[in-house]
Amino acid sequence: MAFFAELLVHTKGRWSRTPFHLERWQERDILRPLFGEVRYDEQAGMYVRRYRIAYVSLARKNGKTEIAAGIALYLLVADGEEGAEVYGCALDRDQARLVFDVAARMVRLSPVLSKRLVVKEHAKRIVDESTGSFYEVIAADAGGALGTNPHAVLYDELLTAPNGDLWNALRTGAGARTQSLLLATTTAGNSRDSFCYSEYERARRVLEDPASTPSRFAYIAEVPQAADPWDESLWSQANPALGSFLSLETLRQEAAEAREDPAQENVFRQFRLNQWVSQASRWCPMEVYDACAGEPWTADVVPAGTRRIKAFAGLDLSAKLDLTSWCLVVPGADGAADIRWRHWLPEAALPALSKATSGAAHIWVRDGWLTVTEGDVIDYQAVYEAIEADARALPLAEIAYDPWSGEPAVQEIGARVGPSVELVPVPQTYAGLSPGMSELMAVMRSRQIRHHGDPVARFCFDAVEVKRAADNPELIKPVKPRRSGVTGQGKRIDAVLTASMAVAAWRTRARARRRGRVAGF
Repeated sequence: MAFFAELLVHTKGRWSRTPFHLERWQERDILRPLFGEVRYDEQAGMYVRRYRIAYVSLARKNGKTEIAAGIALYLLVADGEEGAEVYGCALDRDQARLVFDVAARMVRLSPVLSKRLVVKEHAKRIVDESTGSFYEVIAADAGGALGTNPHAVLYDELLTAPNGDLWNALRTGAGARTQSLLLATTTAGNSRDSFCYSEYERARRVLEDPASTPSRFAYIAEVPQAADPWDESLWSQANPALGSFLSLETLRQEAAEAREDPAQENVFRQFRLNQWVSQASRWCPMEVYDACAGEPWTADVVPAGTRRIKAFAGLDLSAKLDLTSWCLVVPGADGAADIRWRHWLPEAALPALSKATSGAAHIWVRDGWLTVTEGDVIDYQAVYEAIEADARALPLAEIAYDPWSGEPAVQEIGARVGPSVELVPVPQTYAGLSPGMSELMAVMRSRQIRHHGDPVARFCFDAVEVKRAADNPELIKPVKPRRSGVTGQGKRIDAVLTASMAVAAWRTRARARRRGRVAGF
């Protein structure tokens, strides 16, 4: 399309300010069929575009944002529509503005468009006063879109859509337009219950039988699910820009990391191979965990020679019917740290855990790794007393805890350990838990911790999976395993949660101390 090369320029990287010459696949497989195929509209008495809904899916970093920005500007000024309303949508305004910001810079760098269009940065709006048209950003709030009359909608990263409300509101609002276009650009997601997956399924059916829904356009670049993900010859199926503006070496490096880390394999499959993956993935390779054993301990041993070194703790004071875990991280002179857990379980819950562990839970109790409290619920007083005893044996710097524990429990613990110990709530969210999980994996891989063979902790590490935030795959949080859609019965992950919080506290304080911000360690 001449519009791109003659009026638009690239805005980033080494191609910045150069004419937007389309890649062959961009023009041949997306833009020409999407805008070039027409049908005769009897009611309008004219030829109009064939497609009114389009689904375009590629792996990340294949130029979806730039194509979407160019299409938005084309629909705003070159589609012959008076009073055109063009909307850029996403989960929130920050996501939606990604396409807008590229479009706005294209306008500023174009001698022709900069004379015709007005960019209103504060409102995230580009206005064509000559036709009364505009392009603006809106977030996924269907209630705010019910009064719109869109000529075009560009939904960026449909995988983040919480539901189809906004999409459907804008689709029904476009009914009065002669040749409206709703375009979704996205990477594959991780939930088959999502609105995006339902649109993906529709797009797959269109590709299999275009005549089934002639008004829908679909372009999906993906590596088949059953294919070998490490076969480089297949990567271009999901990455048509590979070898052009997408580096093969980058994918090789990420693939090498993913082959060694099960948690990263799903990330590679989803974002680099454009495959729909399970929402959760196993997190800890057990060979990594086992390599951090150190010397074996008996369950009641406190690390020798550590009484003057301040320790860091994590507490998951869970429901009274479940496992409660307390974790101490004790830094050593060698820069590594010893980890010591305590675990409690109500007596009534022991049979179920023993069944889930093939009888191992009874051995854990016998050997002192797991404390059983009488009755149907956890005896919190026993937990408080053990924490107080540890605080006397090992001076504590900080206790990181799950805020769900409740204020009365936190006050009780604070009174027992004393005012010198900082109690820090850790939100059980992606943002709250991700840093600690990343730190924990880092110290395990570098063998900077020694867990000394705690079998209850190993049971938790073997079970834990992680979910990734839909809008930021770098953020993770631990979850109980799901097998074939059913929550893994009998599985526990409490030791992982407490270790991640305690390790995060240790590493954060260690970095601050090196910068001279924390005294007394």
